Amino acid sequence: MTAQQLRQQLNVRRINKPEVDNMVLEILARPTLVRPLLQEVVLQDRSNHFSAGWIFDHVMRKELDLIFLIRDDFVSALNQLQSDSCIRPMAHVCQMITERYFKKKDDPYVQGFTTDHLEAMVSICFDWLIGERKIATKVFAMTSLFYLGEKFHWVRPELRSFLEQNIASGSPGIQNRGIKILTQLKNLGY
Repeated sequence: MTAQQLRQQLNVRRINKPEVDNMVLEILARPTLVRPLLQEVVLQDRSNHFSAGWIFDHVMRKELDLIFLIRDDFVSALNQLQSDSCIRPMAHVCQMITERYFKKKDDPYVQGFTTDHLEAMVSICFDWLIGERKIATKVFAMTSLFYLGEKFHWVRPELRSFLEQNIASGSPGIQNRGIKILTQLKNLGY
């Protein structure tokens, strides 16, 4: 599959789950397609499609290390997105990255993501958390912020304050994750 063929397949019609699985395998077999896939996520954001974001998320679930091929572009793309359908998978990827960096202390992530990359993630995750976003995006954002707070010490008190003020009015999913994060913050002395 070429980059052009990838774009065509992503924009012909809505893609079903078996087709997603096949495209994920194609991209895993040809890692150079990760960059055109990310570019398509940004383009589809402007056109109300979301298949590229869905596939991007599934590719990263299978082989997160592919993010190193595009980490600068990935972080830059986060601020460009507007559609919840495109933001949600990117928020999930942010969560996976922060878990590998902070929770697992996976050396390639610790060495490969700079302070600038992480600061950009802090900014966009707070935007997603406080903005009018869907539940999954907010849950992924608050989890990423919890981990990012290990490096940026001001983040955890801000996250705690936000959760304490807003958790009661959140959905059951936000309340559930929020309570878990508040408990973790409390256990860490925040």
